[in-house]
Amino acid sequence: MAAKFETYKDKAGKHRFRLKAGNGEIILTSQGYSAKAGCANGIESVRKNATNAANFEKKDTSSGKFMFNLNATNQRVIGTSQSYNSASGRDNGIKSVQKNAPDARILEEA
Repeated sequence: MAAKFETYKDKAGKHRFRLKAGNGEIILTSQGYSAKAGCANGIESVRKNATNAANFEKKDTSSGKFMFNLNATNQRVIGTSQSYNSASGRDNGIKSVQKNAPDARILEEA
């Protein structure tokens, strides 16, 4: 199964996307956008920025886990990972985004 971006509306009515790896695991989620067009622009920004390792900000959570943000060139966050139990898990998540984001298809949920 190929990677995909899924777009959806959250409970607050905001448009969001998530990037899923080929195994169905969510590897990146977006902020909420007020317009569908903003969500589409966010996906294109992920595709563009995911290929540059310098755009990934590695972080530690307050509970001792690991995560990352994908930033645009202006340093604004365009996607956030799940929490990982290890730094190596986080690093594998970054590699997965780099590999999958550029060619992932877009699916819109009802």
